Amino acid sequence: MYRKTAEDLLEFIKKSPTAYQAVETICKRFESEGFTRLQEDEHWKLKPGCTYFVTRNSSAVIAFSIPEKGCDVFHIIASHSDSPAFKIKENPEISVEGAYVKLNVEKYGGMLLAPWFDRPLSVAGRMIVKENGKIKEKLVCVEHDLLMIPNLAVHMNRDVNDGYKYNIQKDLLPLYGGGDAKGTFMKRMAQEAGVEESDILSHDLFLYNRMPGTIWGASEEFISAPRLDDLQCAFASMEGFLSADRKESVCVYCVLDNEEVGSSTKQGAASTFLKDTLLRICLGLGGSYEDYLISLAKSFMISADNAQAMHPNYTEKADPVNRPVLNGGITVKYNANQKYCTDGISAAVFQELCREAEVSCQTYVNRSDMAGGSTLGNISNTQVALNTVDVGLPQLAMHSPYETAGIRDTWDFCRVAGIFYR
Repeated sequence: MYRKTAEDLLEFIKKSPTAYQAVETICKRFESEGFTRLQEDEHWKLKPGCTYFVTRNSSAVIAFSIPEKGCDVFHIIASHSDSPAFKIKENPEISVEGAYVKLNVEKYGGMLLAPWFDRPLSVAGRMIVKENGKIKEKLVCVEHDLLMIPNLAVHMNRDVNDGYKYNIQKDLLPLYGGGDAKGTFMKRMAQEAGVEESDILSHDLFLYNRMPGTIWGASEEFISAPRLDDLQCAFASMEGFLSADRKESVCVYCVLDNEEVGSSTKQGAASTFLKDTLLRICLGLGGSYEDYLISLAKSFMISADNAQAMHPNYTEKADPVNRPVLNGGITVKYNANQKYCTDGISAAVFQELCREAEVSCQTYVNRSDMAGGSTLGNISNTQVALNTVDVGLPQLAMHSPYETAGIRDTWDFCRVAGIFYR
């Protein structure tokens, strides 16, 4: 049960090297389940008893099911599709004395930099091209080892193990090839997109870690993979959504982009994407704007973004009593300064969901003398105000290119999501 769910999660992550591929993978799943794709720039003809999904920017997706009784209340789970990574700049090639070619990159999101060294990397994302006189988007993913960020030998930096401040423009540019690779990178990307190099107008390309996910530990109780934050929650909530008997409410599955850089984009939590979709559902079923506001007042959202687990080597970094651990249960996240939007009411509702699902529940509060992170719940509430709880699955090495979580936590959240949507 736990292992099969973990294996399915690893397969999902393998197919999702960037937010674009993650959303594409999700959309293919919904299409296979009979959901109808909607377009934001077209009129929607919604019907009770039917299922739909819509995307924005190819990196955010909202799916929903309408009960036979129509629109009355929304049950929403929101997560995010993006993860910290290196984004490839325009005109990316840098020649080094005619001997090497490296790529020019910048960081996206708050990253743990050291783990990116000395591991196989490749490139994925999207190309914007001109095809038959029209501007089109092509998703690309180079599915073999293409790049490496080599460390400097300890002999040339004897103090590296005493602490080192990395300079991304100098230390973290990936090696692409020898001197004869000059001028070939965009040709290679054009081949991946099935176009001529001259057809490329722009791109959103990222480095991604090629190391496959694994299940490990004394009792195979741990799972490690790239991008667990936040594809673990996106996957688990999707599985719960699809397995649920969704007859009592308008069930909404929401995956937004750009959480790692503040969410203030047209496809992020601060955008109108969720608000626009919920309003169009209500209006499309014959409701008024006031009906929409009434529905929101009765609705509930779970903001699902992974949580910091107590680290075995740094136990002092955790709060004295709120110390979530891997495989210890879904974590409810609290913050007095509203970095998380959990309050007494929303926490109580979620704890009851966990009790009904017969899964464990933990709590996370950062140490009072340390700044904590934030997530999409409180940001999305500025556009769609409703009772919301911030939760996550506990993990180690958050924002590393290779993160670690517990094998049973994914299944636990699948079950809670199924109960919630039911």
